[in-house]
Amino acid sequence: MIYDDMTEFAAALPAMRALIGLDLGEKTIGVAVSDQMLSVASPLQTVRRKKFSLDAAQVVAIIEQRQIGGLVLGLPRNMDGSEGPRCQSTRAFARNFNRLHALPISFWDERLSTVAAERALLEADTSRKRRAQVIDHVAASYILQGALDRFQHIKATEHRQST
Repeated sequence: MIYDDMTEFAAALPAMRALIGLDLGEKTIGVAVSDQMLSVASPLQTVRRKKFSLDAAQVVAIIEQRQIGGLVLGLPRNMDGSEGPRCQSTRAFARNFNRLHALPISFWDERLSTVAAERALLEADTSRKRRAQVIDHVAASYILQGALDRFQHIKATEHRQST
């Protein structure tokens, strides 16, 4: 199922299962995963895009190998918050992937995630060649970490409301 609301997505996730975050580019897909406690996102790998069925098969293999409980897709909104063709492409990927796998899917605004990833890699004194190799999955970890931080806020709010 695809969720636009992060609170509904959080409620649909199975307990003690990691999440996978994807940064969908035209040529590559950056992949990051979380821990089972949903607190930390880690860059995993970059998948070279070929066609949807092959790309999705690689993502499904990671999901099954790591027993992933949910998928967060970076939503490339325009700087004014509007959705353009890249958002439409991401939503189409989600719809097509949803037909292949029953994993809960949600979106996270990815504006400036690549900029943040690039800055972090520069601060780590990463070579230009190495930055090119890892930028996509580092950006995916920024996207996923944003969603994880939102989950922590949702849990804290629910806890305050229940006490």
